[in-house]
Amino acid sequence: MAALANRLRATTDALLAANALDLAAASERGLTEAFIDRLRLTPARIEEMAQAVEEVAAQADPVGRLERQDVRPNGLRVGRMRIPLGVIAVIYEARPNVTSDAAALALRSGNAILLKGGRDAQHSNRAVGEVVALALADAGLPADAVQVLWDSSHEDIAELLTFDEHIDLVIPRGGEGLIRFVVAHSRIPVVKHYKGVCHVFIDASADLDRAEAIVLNAKLGRPSACNAAETLLIHADIATEAVPRLTRALREAGVALHGCPTTIALSGSDEIAPATEEDWHAEYLAAELAIRVVDGFDDALEHIATYGSDHTEAIVTQDVDAAERFTREVLSSCVMVNASTRFADGGQLGLGAEIGISTSRIHAFGPMGADELTTTRFVVLGEGQIRT
Repeated sequence: MAALANRLRATTDALLAANALDLAAASERGLTEAFIDRLRLTPARIEEMAQAVEEVAAQADPVGRLERQDVRPNGLRVGRMRIPLGVIAVIYEARPNVTSDAAALALRSGNAILLKGGRDAQHSNRAVGEVVALALADAGLPADAVQVLWDSSHEDIAELLTFDEHIDLVIPRGGEGLIRFVVAHSRIPVVKHYKGVCHVFIDASADLDRAEAIVLNAKLGRPSACNAAETLLIHADIATEAVPRLTRALREAGVALHGCPTTIALSGSDEIAPATEEDWHAEYLAAELAIRVVDGFDDALEHIATYGSDHTEAIVTQDVDAAERFTREVLSSCVMVNASTRFADGGQLGLGAEIGISTSRIHAFGPMGADELTTTRFVVLGEGQIRT
């Protein structure tokens, strides 16, 4: 994997040139700015790709690790050994970094991987795929350990999803339409992540300086990312002070706001649109945010349970009991206390990179790194014991 990181850095100019072709085509097709941002490579983003590969390479090999070793009353030593899942297929839109991230994580976890990127990133993915192929050769690894599929149609992908005897897991990354297509057609287990409707809840005890910084970062750190905040909830006990301050800061930062009647009344602004039912479900992926004043802690939890997507929720509070209750009762894959939702990312959480984020509670939940691309089997060590 060191060879892959080195080659990514050495081919920065070529990767940017390939990416420029995809960006130009995306602009001509009138794709959204959020989509184009996910597609865009920059020297800084390529350096991040290289660093992610290096961080994955530096991790301990999960394969063969024995866990939860216990001694039974009859003397048997029972443990669980981590083993690869087998063959993984990743089907993704935009985000050329997925090609190198997924390759590195698959190699670290001992899996073979099939990578099918979208046509909107075809030049970028091909360029990164060629770098991966050269790095495999540098390291003396099998060329087919990482296979990039170039020109597959929807029909081809639908057929691929029937190969349950040859592929062990499918991970779709992209818009809700892609993921629902994969789920509808797959005979293979699928890691699901339909939407990222992430919430920030400003509790009654919140420090508003901290709250403002967290909300602005959660919304504007990278609005097109799935871990960007889409709804802000404000406790009614602090709303008189918090609403005007936070709405003003957000509007000055260029965020379009949708608010409940109380938010609009307290903001003193006529630039906030009335929030509709659709706004509470919305994944804007843009500089746009829905705001609701909630009656209390229970009301906030009920809102998140009703409209959330099990991705990431954050609370800003100075109340230890409230923080503990939030982490206990909010069932999303990532729960933040006094921190931005933007930290819901494999690289930020110590995984080096992520192959995807699971919002299903089976096998893996949340950002998936090398460990999440393995499973465990039982290993039993005896000294001649027989079962009676």
